[in-house]
Amino acid sequence: MATRRPALLPLFTFILSLSSLFLPSLSSIDSFVYVGCSQIKYTPDSPYESNLHSLLTSLVNSATYSAYNKFTIMGSSSEDALNGLYQCRGDLSMPDCATCVARSVSQLGTQCSQTCGGALQLEGCFVKYDNTSFVGVEDKTVVVNKCGPSSGFDADATNGRDAVLASLGGAGGPYRVGGSGDVQGVAQCVGDLSVGECQDCVSEAIGRLKSECGGGGVYGDMFLGKCYARYSTSGAHIYSKPNHDSSHDEGEKTFAIIVGLLAGVALIIIFLTFMRKVLEGNGK
Repeated sequence: MATRRPALLPLFTFILSLSSLFLPSLSSIDSFVYVGCSQIKYTPDSPYESNLHSLLTSLVNSATYSAYNKFTIMGSSSEDALNGLYQCRGDLSMPDCATCVARSVSQLGTQCSQTCGGALQLEGCFVKYDNTSFVGVEDKTVVVNKCGPSSGFDADATNGRDAVLASLGGAGGPYRVGGSGDVQGVAQCVGDLSVGECQDCVSEAIGRLKSECGGGGVYGDMFLGKCYARYSTSGAHIYSKPNHDSSHDEGEKTFAIIVGLLAGVALIIIFLTFMRKVLEGNGK
């Protein structure tokens, strides 16, 4: 008889959900943008669920020291293999990046419950996992397209917008910010794209943004599968690095405690799994 594996992912999701109660509210970071879930479901308590737990734990832990990372979990069969990555917005501090990724993972556990793949974009970060090979693959599929009202957006504003988008489309790094008069813009690629692929993706997003929003709008968002381009006349969508005031420092301390808790739980799960295997071996 096959030994029933512990339900690791629900426990992990519960802990992350609980942690969100203690983390500071950062609306410019954790505001929801979009979510997409695979139609294929995995079996509860299966090797895939265990691998998914390991992958999501790696994403959350890595976000405490890196703004981008990717992971591959090799299963005992190709059906159990997993790929995952996260990308934080280029201006975030590491505590804010880690907070955002933890919240994204928590929301994925709810929004994409028991699905073999999921992708979630918050204002401050992007997280994706799947059992297909998507890492390093360019994806220019339109995911979100929003254009603000054109009221009050005159010819000068349109020229300013086009100037900002042109500056974003110039060769640059994966995170780009520009401004002209009252118009501000930002663009970013996911870190698994090459320089050329990033440039191609951003150019595509900018072209679609100008086409879809026509003569203008007070803001415009164009999210593709692996990059985005945005502009705003009010700066509502453009964020600078948060100030580290006293409340933010308290948030950092709280997050450090939570990361320690998650790491402790992960170690306990590993230890219990090891002991179960030992006992099974002795019982044979």
